Amino acid sequence: MRFIFGLLVGIVLTVGCAYVVDTMHSAPGPDQKEAARMVNWEVVNDNLKGLSTSIQDGWSRLTGHKA
Repeated sequence: MRFIFGLLVGIVLTVGCAYVVDTMHSAPGPDQKEAARMVNWEVVNDNLKGLSTSIQDGWSRLTGHKA
């Protein structure tokens, strides 16, 4: 149980740190170019929405509810 908890905390910390670093370095530099981001957060958001929809559809099929 400790291992799973530690694994989940590590994942959350990794994603959180990547987000913080990306938001801190997104301001244009002296050459007016935007700094490169580590993660394309729009793609992450789209993937999470797709995952959420898939889980909701699966739950609806399991419980017999129609959306």
